[in-house]
Parts: sequence; structure tokens; C-alpha cells
Amino acid sequence: MTTSKRVQDRSLNKRIHDLEIATEKWKNISKTLFIMETLKQEPEQIIPIRSLDQYRRQISLPKPHKISDFIRKSPKLFELYKDHRGTVWCGLTRKAEDLVKEEERIIEQNSEKAAEYVTRMLMMSIDKRLALDKIVHFRRDLGLPIDFRANWVHKYPEKFNVVKNVDDSEYLELVKWEPYLAVTELEKTVMGVSGSADHVPGLLSLPFPLKFPANYKKVYRYSGAIDHFQKRAYLSPYADARELKAGSKEFDKRAVAVMHEMLSFMSEKRLVTDHLTHFRREFVMPQKLMRLLLKHFGIFYVSERGKRFSVFLTEAYEGTELIDKCPLVVWREKVQSLVGYRGKKKRMETFDDNSDMEEQGLFECDSEDDCLTIEPQQEETLTAIDASLSGNSDMEIGEVFGAYSDYETSRCHKSFGK
Repeated sequence: MTTSKRVQDRSLNKRIHDLEIATEKWKNISKTLFIMETLKQEPEQIIPIRSLDQYRRQISLPKPHKISDFIRKSPKLFELYKDHRGTVWCGLTRKAEDLVKEEERIIEQNSEKAAEYVTRMLMMSIDKRLALDKIVHFRRDLGLPIDFRANWVHKYPEKFNVVKNVDDSEYLELVKWEPYLAVTELEKTVMGVSGSADHVPGLLSLPFPLKFPANYKKVYRYSGAIDHFQKRAYLSPYADARELKAGSKEFDKRAVAVMHEMLSFMSEKRLVTDHLTHFRREFVMPQKLMRLLLKHFGIFYVSERGKRFSVFLTEAYEGTELIDKCPLVVWREKVQSLVGYRGKKKRMETFDDNSDMEEQGLFECDSEDDCLTIEPQQEETLTAIDASLSGNSDMEIGEVFGAYSDYETSRCHKSFGK
């Protein structure tokens, strides 16, 4: 627990370096996965480099940096060639194609579990329905397929169906309340209980697991407040919260329980914070959601690296690593192991339309020395803030950038002072 109300108010002792590293790893791999997914959707799984230019925002690659240079960082995943007209194309290597097929198998095997999590999200919502435009933000975190909106949402008509609002916007609506699903992940972990057909969600008194940085000594100062918070009963995320008064202690603790449950559903037990803010009304959460996340430092950790803030469930991590890794996380780590090693620059071949590219093994590297060297560029922190945060965020990005810059500067001074 902490008295900080803004990210920039945090002391350096409240920063968890290991989780900042985890954020940086996620930032790097997410860019690569985006390009792999883009290529996967192309008919021949190849695309002109110039066509990838439209995705600069998604991969956080501002001009004058070249898309081709970014692609060349991962020669084991992506291959480049010129056709006889001089157009440079990008495609997947054989190894990457195998990885794409492996991901599809994992997503298919995980489909039932993903459907359960989506159902439970609908059960937590106040109207038992959620906008598809909002759920799509969690697609990768929940392990949903690319065709989530077109096909996947129709695979489980016994759980949910798609309905249209008066303005033609699409919603996913709960078909049937399932009492056995209205049991929180915390109840399962702490009490070892599973749902039953007659289960009715109500008041809970389970304490939340806490994890603080080793150098954070003020936890003793707040031990009384923490103990009082942990002992306070709260309403289950699956119980009707319409009567709770906004700003009350009961309201806030239930919101903590909702966020804990949501993060427990996610493959990496982390989320972009502004994706959570989209659900404030549906999940009956406070407007100043960031303040609540910061207040309960120990349960949650907010990382400010990158364009968007990320919130972690601290209990799920040991150092920089997830304690329990689902198959999808293991797969992502496999992809990450193939990203961005160094080697010699490889000559780009030119081929005409009749070339048999596959048989000649044009882009495979027999060794790291056959591939190319691209020095890793320093990742951005908060230098380019996504426009979508400006209207929906309560995080005061400009001030946070100043605080973060001070923090990085202080780290540099300490390093040179050694």
C-alpha cells in the first residue's frame, strides 16, 4: 500500500527493476509478433516493404528509421528479397512459418479456456454484455485467434452471442449464467475450491497476496493500514455491485478484486492500463483507476516504460519471469530467442517472377555469421505518447515523462559515479 496518487510521485524505492525489464522484453517481442501476424494474413504471406510503412505506429518505429532495418534484426524470422522490378518484399522464413502453425495449434487447444475467461468477463459486467470493440483489446492477452470477431465469437452459442445496439455497434452478450464459473481465481488458489451448480457469489474476506521490492522499507510504516485493508470483507467481482457507493471503501476493495481477477485471466498476468480504463463503467470501477492501482502497490505494479503504462499482478512474477507459464507464453519466448542477434550483413538477392525461391534457400542462414548486423536501437520510453490516451487517461503523461527522465538521469549519474 502507498500514498502515491500519480506515477510520478513514486519514490525510486517503489520501482521494481525486474518488472521494468519484463516490460521491455514485452515491448520488443510485441513488435515482432505484430509483423508476423500481418504477414500471416497476406494471401502468400509476403508483403512489399513499402506496404509495411503504414504500420509504423503499431510497431513504434518513427521516421527516419527504416522498416527494412527493423526486419533485418531478425533474419531467422523474416526474409527480404528484390523482384526484377526492384521492389523489396518481406516474408516469413521456414522456421517462422513453423512457429506460426505452432501458435495456431496452441490457440486452438486453448480455445475452450479462452471462452471460459470471456464468459467470466461477461458475468462480471454490470449488464452481462461487453462491446466487441473493447474485448478485442484483450485478444492477444487471452489467446484469441485473429478471426476473433468474424468467426470465433460464433463458436460458443451456448455461452454468448453477438447482438447489435441501436447504433449498430456489436456487443457480446451472456447467454446463460453459469454459477460454477462465478468463483474467483483467488478463491481457487487460497481455498482450493471449485465452482458448483448452486454457487452464489457474495462477500469475500480473502487477503490478496503481496510482494514488495526488497529495498522498500516503508512497508512497515503502512503495516497497520495494510492489515486493516486485508481484513476488510468485499463483494465478489461476480456479485451485483449496483448498490455500492462510488468512493466507499467497499467500492474500492471490490474494484481491486475485479482488477486482480482480470489480470489473472491474462496469459502474462499484465495489461496495458488504458485497456482496463475502457471497462470502468461495465465493471463498476472508479474513474481514477490509476490512483487505485498505485495505492495498492504490492498487489499491482505499474510500469511506465513505453508509450503506454502496463500493470502487473506482482504475485505472478519471480524476478523478471512468470512463475506459471502457459503454452502461449512459452511459444512467445521461443520467438523472442530468434529476434535480433548479430552477424554479417547478407547481400540481398534479386529474382524474377519465375524464381524458385524456396528450393534455392534464399533467405535461410546456415550460421549467425551469414546473417546481418543491426545494432539494437535504444527503445523509446515516453517520448511519443499515443493519441488515444489523451481523452481517456487519468495519468497526466507529460508530468510522468518528466519524472521518468529524472529517474533515468539519476541512474546514469550513479553508474558514472562508481
